[in-house]
Amino acid sequence: MQIRFVRNATLSIRTGSQHILVDPMLGPKGSLPPCAFFRHRPRCNPTVSLPPDIKLVWETITAGLVTHCRWGHFDHLDPTGSRWLAQRQLPVYCNHLDKSYLQRQGITTISLHPNQRHEFLGGSIIAFETTHGYGVVGKLMGPGLGYLIELPGEPSIYISGDTVLTAEVRQVLTGLCPNIAVLAAGSASLDVGRPILMPMTEMQEFIRLAPGIVIATHMEALNHCPMTRAQFRESVTQAGLAHKVCIPEDGETLAT
Repeated sequence: MQIRFVRNATLSIRTGSQHILVDPMLGPKGSLPPCAFFRHRPRCNPTVSLPPDIKLVWETITAGLVTHCRWGHFDHLDPTGSRWLAQRQLPVYCNHLDKSYLQRQGITTISLHPNQRHEFLGGSIIAFETTHGYGVVGKLMGPGLGYLIELPGEPSIYISGDTVLTAEVRQVLTGLCPNIAVLAAGSASLDVGRPILMPMTEMQEFIRLAPGIVIATHMEALNHCPMTRAQFRESVTQAGLAHKVCIPEDGETLAT
């Protein structure tokens, strides 16, 4: 298995004849509005460009996977990514609640229901509901999913999605024991309310609970995600967790 980290939450997973594109935010730097205006500097998003050779990744994609996309979550599926999926007519696995939204964009969908095992590219996928923040703000962020992917002869991978640390996330890590866990580590927050992703204390617990390696993503690409790679690396090092963590640069390929 090869995991290519693209930018923010966008990554690809290559295994055998399959090449899966996760949460495609494919537009150019600055093509989207800011997510916060007062708490964080109001820069247009994404704040960084795509890796220069990213079109080589696109050419071999065989399927898409989207964690959440309605209600302004363009950092997981932006207009460019939506158009690209529609043009290619690739099968896109998604939350059953997002199916009609994606179909209106002309995207071919395969809907997934939480806590059910579905067939997935010769293996299986289980979806788990996420909680994208705390209190009222978390509820307003809408439904999302994380995914546990198990493919023959490959390490299992848990894409936790945009979530805080819930009992369900803990259960996936400790009960289903994924070999690889992908963590949204940007500490995102909007102009009001508490963070909409895990604060550092929860991220450290996530890493401790994970039985294998943790890939930290969702940093240095959006104006409402203040956590930098350097800050994250320093925190996990001080906590004695650096040996369990991979912090990829944009465009970096990870062999597993």
